[in-house]
Amino acid sequence: MTKLLLSIHVIAAIVAVGSITVAASMFPRYALRALDGTEKDGRAAGVAGLLHRVCYGYSLAGIFVPVFGIATGAALGVLTDAWLIASLVLTLIAAAVLGLAILPGQRRLLADEDDGEGPPTLDAARPMAARLTMLTGIFNLVWAVVVVLMIVRPGSTTGA
Repeated sequence: MTKLLLSIHVIAAIVAVGSITVAASMFPRYALRALDGTEKDGRAAGVAGLLHRVCYGYSLAGIFVPVFGIATGAALGVLTDAWLIASLVLTLIAAAVLGLAILPGQRRLLADEDDGEGPPTLDAARPMAARLTMLTGIFNLVWAVVVVLMIVRPGSTTGA
């Protein structure tokens, strides 16, 4: 059963977090391209909208990552190990950055006339996109640390 839980945990992490990482990293470039007015066909706006939907959808699917991680940790009897607790705290931080900053920032850059305010001007969007790029980098870095903790498991007696 432990191998099944661990397999689901790892697959969910690769699919969900990997998809968010790539889509969120690409989003600011396409959002700015959509706002700069050089593309008349609206392709960049469509791509930016799709990337936001990918981030949002996979963030919901990403809930399975810590759920199966905790189940795996319980099956292995390591729930009180420092590396797992640190990983859970970092996972909460990554979720907060995604849910409270990245996704709302993407929505602000995608605002349209139906939202009441309309899209931001290109001059206003550039610092918003730069902030979003920075937050995405932080999100990605936090996940990289979690991956290292999962592999190295400081204090582990397995020697891995």
